[in-house]
Amino acid sequence: MTIASRRGFLQSLGASVLAGTSLPLSSVLANGTPRPAGDAFPSLHLGIASYSLRAFTLDQVIEMARRLRINRLTLKDMHLPLTLSENEIKRTLEKIRSAGLTLTSCGVVYMNSEEEVRRAFAYARAAELDMLVGVPTTSLLGKAEELVKETGIALAIHNHGPNDDRYPSPESAYRLIEGMDIRMGLCIDVGHTQRLGLDPAAEAERFFDRLLDVHIKDVTSSDASGSTVEIGRGVVNTPRLMAALRRLRYPRTLHIEFEKDEKDPLPGIAESAGYLRGVAGQAEYSES
Repeated sequence: MTIASRRGFLQSLGASVLAGTSLPLSSVLANGTPRPAGDAFPSLHLGIASYSLRAFTLDQVIEMARRLRINRLTLKDMHLPLTLSENEIKRTLEKIRSAGLTLTSCGVVYMNSEEEVRRAFAYARAAELDMLVGVPTTSLLGKAEELVKETGIALAIHNHGPNDDRYPSPESAYRLIEGMDIRMGLCIDVGHTQRLGLDPAAEAERFFDRLLDVHIKDVTSSDASGSTVEIGRGVVNTPRLMAALRRLRYPRTLHIEFEKDEKDPLPGIAESAGYLRGVAGQAEYSES
């Protein structure tokens, strides 16, 4: 994509996001060519990881998501504390639903003991979730699989890049779970994968049989020094990634995780959402 065409995306799309205009997330080819009639593919669903809004209350997160016309949330524990009672979790869930939003998952939840594994799955079950984004220690993967089978809640293991001792890459998790229950899967973090010098599109395709979630972002460089930047401004080939996910018929959510500008993240998230919607096109974006 040229600088001029990218600027056009931001002017026509990013500003509209802040204004509350609903924009589609999928139907031109990655090179900008209109997709031929009858070339059916599933809608891509856009969500937001609440860690992007970690400096704000849940009420503020809900309001910002509505302004962005994003109605899927995955909540980090500053917005859905692990210490809440089941009734408190139910009240939080009702608040989210009454605002017209859907809670898709929770996490990343770290698990360093069997008790923490049990607590994580009880927490996800109280929130009526079918998926938990988590990072159990490798010695606890067997226990996590037991809870997956017992509760029916899938576990998406999140990779954290070159400084992560547990699961730096999608493959590092995949090789440990490939013989386990199919609901033991992956949450591919696009930025951290790129920081390993890996192509997120290729990684999504390699391990698609276990791909349960995507945390989508952009970074400044393909090494450990890379840091979050607005999607489209960094080194991630986002059009290639989204084309791959369309081709693979990825059915779940792309959660924007914007780690920059902690105190004022909304402009960067809006720009990122506008860019994603522009790359994906205008026919089959699903607001559901």
